[in-house]
Amino acid sequence: MAEITFDGVTKIFGDDVRAVDDLTLHVADGEFMVLVGPSGCGKTTALRMLAGLEEITSGTLSIGGTIVNDVLPKDRDVAMVFQNYALYPHMSVAQNMGFALKVRHESKDEIARKVGEAAAILRLTDYLDRRPKALSGGQRQRVAMGRAIVRSPQAFLMDEPLSNLDAQLRVEMRLEIARIQRLLGVATVYVTHDQIEAMTMGDRVAVMRGGQLQQVDTPQDLYDHPANEFVAGFMGSPPMNLLRGGLENGADGAVVVLGAQRLAVPPRYNASHDLGLGGAVVVGIRPEDVEVLSGAEVAGSITTRVERREALGAEILVHLSLLDAEGTSAFVVNDAGAVVTRPSTLVAKMGPRAEVRVGDTLRVRFNPERFHFFAADSGVSLRQA
Repeated sequence: MAEITFDGVTKIFGDDVRAVDDLTLHVADGEFMVLVGPSGCGKTTALRMLAGLEEITSGTLSIGGTIVNDVLPKDRDVAMVFQNYALYPHMSVAQNMGFALKVRHESKDEIARKVGEAAAILRLTDYLDRRPKALSGGQRQRVAMGRAIVRSPQAFLMDEPLSNLDAQLRVEMRLEIARIQRLLGVATVYVTHDQIEAMTMGDRVAVMRGGQLQQVDTPQDLYDHPANEFVAGFMGSPPMNLLRGGLENGADGAVVVLGAQRLAVPPRYNASHDLGLGGAVVVGIRPEDVEVLSGAEVAGSITTRVERREALGAEILVHLSLLDAEGTSAFVVNDAGAVVTRPSTLVAKMGPRAEVRVGDTLRVRFNPERFHFFAADSGVSLRQA
């Protein structure tokens, strides 16, 4: 077991394709680190450099305190689990799991012992004589993990291992992989594009975009305190509502202007110093922090219209557009404060039996303790809410 450190690691393909750009990241011994981001963000390239399958253009990569930039993959003492399982179809489960040990010329008794221990951890003891074609997708994935476990590596590397499974199996295997990692206590780097996997599995999560690390933190801190607009919109399902507006002085303090609507800025913010009074700003609010009101108009509320309704069983997601003074969808402003033609929309969560229909007009209020503000030009968080 060992810690892993990326120190300014960069990977350039060809002349100018910067797949990973100055990645600095530390994975502690025994930590479960998740690399998450959209397709093409560099997360898999980072993992492949760690495995030794891609050369590093610049920077240093160390495992257990030893720089491994020029160390062959077979000598790095890491085990990789791929999304396609990569099992030998003509071998039994036991043979697949013990193959790497056989290549090392370990004794039959030692191989049997290690395979038996791994099978017990993975709940595969009853399937050791079967071939991969006789197993379910989840069982095949456990065999692939077993092949990694028996090697007792310094680190596990997992490249979207659940992407080929159906929704129910993904949930089951998320729990299983997290259980096994905690049991073994081996540093693990897990790559996924699924932010739900990232939130539920990782001790910490590293969010990547365009080859660059955006933020690394615990799942809850990423959710509560996103460093920028991208992280705010990427982490969470449904994502954070991000409304672009102008920041002005109102009768009772600073307000964000959203078309004809006015959203009061909480008093704890210094609008001039923290947010940049007189310019554009992006205000973020999570769907669970949007309260749908009933009855008379309430101070601090805004008017919306239901554009779409999603019934999910335990809750209803309502997609709302902001309304202007004439009752039509409001427009938002651009960074220069000019009106553009894109309507400002947001999502709110409601109870499973809420009586709401498309076309209804609703008054909503945002929880003032849960606001996030981001710079309209750079997307950087202006102050953590």
